[in-house]
Amino acid sequence: MPRSARQGLTNPWQFPQEAENEQFVSPSGSDLPIRAEPHGRNEDPEYIFMTDRNKRFNDLNTYLRGIFGCRVQKITIDAGFTCPNRDGTLSTRGCIYCNARGSGTGAYAKGLSVTEQLVRGKEALFKRYKAKKFIAYFQSFSNTYAPLEKLRSLYEEALGTEDVVGLSIGTRPDCVDESVLDLLQGYAEDHLIWIEYGLQSAHDATLVLINRGHDVRCFTNAVAETRNRGIKICAHVILGLPNETRAHMLETAETIAQAGIDGVKLHLLYVIKGTKLESLYRQGHYKCLEQQEYADLICDFLERIPAEIVIQRLTGDPHRDELVAPSWSMRKTETLNLIKELLEKRDSWQGKFS
Repeated sequence: MPRSARQGLTNPWQFPQEAENEQFVSPSGSDLPIRAEPHGRNEDPEYIFMTDRNKRFNDLNTYLRGIFGCRVQKITIDAGFTCPNRDGTLSTRGCIYCNARGSGTGAYAKGLSVTEQLVRGKEALFKRYKAKKFIAYFQSFSNTYAPLEKLRSLYEEALGTEDVVGLSIGTRPDCVDESVLDLLQGYAEDHLIWIEYGLQSAHDATLVLINRGHDVRCFTNAVAETRNRGIKICAHVILGLPNETRAHMLETAETIAQAGIDGVKLHLLYVIKGTKLESLYRQGHYKCLEQQEYADLICDFLERIPAEIVIQRLTGDPHRDELVAPSWSMRKTETLNLIKELLEKRDSWQGKFS
């Protein structure tokens, strides 16, 4: 999209009616396809939202279809990694919102190899979405936190799987070094490689409070070291962190806008069992965002993010059996529709104020 369109404060994400089926047939890539609840294609909340021709932001799957010309879907991989905030290097407590599962699917504990997880994921996603290409998403804990040869073995096992066209690697900004980036740079010559850095907040006081174990400068340094290597960079941000106001969260949006990254994932802070956050919540020391409040914040955030940054996620997917609060976080369709309605009501879009 020409920058002149954005400079004129027009919506760069609206397309003509005849482009609808071609441009927006792919839904938002579910990071957790195997544990997603079964439903028909047209009932998928992300499918409905992302195929809307009046979509007002730069979503992941339109981006992927533009590269590969077909439906591309992520498959979550649990490869048995840990985290320096769990293994005692920095702490044994982890972040206050993270439990011992670490966003994992449990596949590693069941003895499933990377290849087996990919094969199962491919079968499920072809059946559900007719996906033709796939990205292996190493999600659980810090997926660069291991000896280089172990990383090489796991990444190449994934890339050696038929129809896997790239990797997306979730990690901490303090868990990369030049050798890891050199490895990923080599893969980026022939594959789409994303590295996902957990920033969460652009405020050091918040990062201390949530026991993150690194500061904002660590994130900006990691981004600087990763850029110009052909590796795409995604940042994770959590809205609703303790003691943060709307002003804090929009300052994080401004930091993201200026960081030189390629994508962002936005998450609601929800309370799960077995975490320090659960204790704070039950003691009355933490209050979750309301659904309307969260939707408003998402719209505010999007308005400040440059249009070329790919929005990979608008809200998370809590495990139903682990969720303590808020209950509305399970109603994803409702939340996405509310965000859509708010953007339309405001006549707003991603990058409007960037």
